[in-house]
Amino acid sequence: MVEQEAPQGWTLVATVDQCPPGNLFGVRVDGLGIVLANVDGTIYALEDQCSHQELPLSDGYLEDDQVECIYHGARFSVCSGAARALPGIKPVATFSVDIRDGDIYVQVVG
Repeated sequence: MVEQEAPQGWTLVATVDQCPPGNLFGVRVDGLGIVLANVDGTIYALEDQCSHQELPLSDGYLEDDQVECIYHGARFSVCSGAARALPGIKPVATFSVDIRDGDIYVQVVG
């Protein structure tokens, strides 16, 4: 196997096999928690922290294109991070995702 170097500004976080369709997968990039969400084969990345009480979204559920926080039921769009159900009212950060040869890369800017 030839080891690939991550594209500039991108971090290798997982493989597609680690986050199959309909599932969430939590990862860390430089101390920041990120939850990957696979919606029908498309991978999205959001900050792994509910904006309601800072609990991990990766403990929750993926339903259609929304992640639900298991602790209080807040829901967020995996596409935009927008809050979709109370008690979540603030959005969560989203990150760009790039898939290369079955590897998932996330771009964390800031």
